[in-house]
Amino acid sequence: MVIAVLADIVGSRKLDDRTAAQQVLDETIAQVEADLPLATQSLTPTVGDEQQGVYRDLGDALVSLLMIQLRLPDGIAFRFGVGVGEVSAVESVHGELADGPGWYAARAAIDIVHAREGRAIPRARTWIVGAPGQDEVMESTIAASNAYLLVRDELVGAMSERERRLTYGRLIGRSQHELADEEGISQPSVSKSLRSAGAAAVLEGVAVLRGGSA
Repeated sequence: MVIAVLADIVGSRKLDDRTAAQQVLDETIAQVEADLPLATQSLTPTVGDEQQGVYRDLGDALVSLLMIQLRLPDGIAFRFGVGVGEVSAVESVHGELADGPGWYAARAAIDIVHAREGRAIPRARTWIVGAPGQDEVMESTIAASNAYLLVRDELVGAMSERERRLTYGRLIGRSQHELADEEGISQPSVSKSLRSAGAAAVLEGVAVLRGGSA
């Protein structure tokens, strides 16, 4: 199984400084990969406001995309289309071109995110589509994962920038005391922020995705 991911920038045309925003995105993706390397091909800009990446399995992709969401500052965000299916490269005089059913599925997925985001679920950021030919187990996994993502995106989307930073810190193993020192606040304040943001549910979800406790 291969997981293809397309990412585009939310509200890219409204950004005051598109170049500065791209630098933040590049640095965020690089830091996420340094903290927890899960991508077989990390998200890389292609054209316009779009990026492409590849992951070994669905759990790795969902954990890595969550980390990117948590680390990005207010005002800069991605939406993600996740495609389950094979990918290939087509040779061209301009270099290799991404092709294959996984990419077509990822494109369909990002279109669904756009549609949901524009209607009743404005905080929707992630969706998964399987390429034709998936077995019943994978179809069920994709359906359950999409249900999880709707709730996860809503929870993360409601967090403040500090709450996202704290949740990210706990995800990569930082202690509450370390995070308190970095933020210039007390450890009880860190604990209160994490609790009010619902960070424990997000972190437990990551543990389940990575094969930990339920």
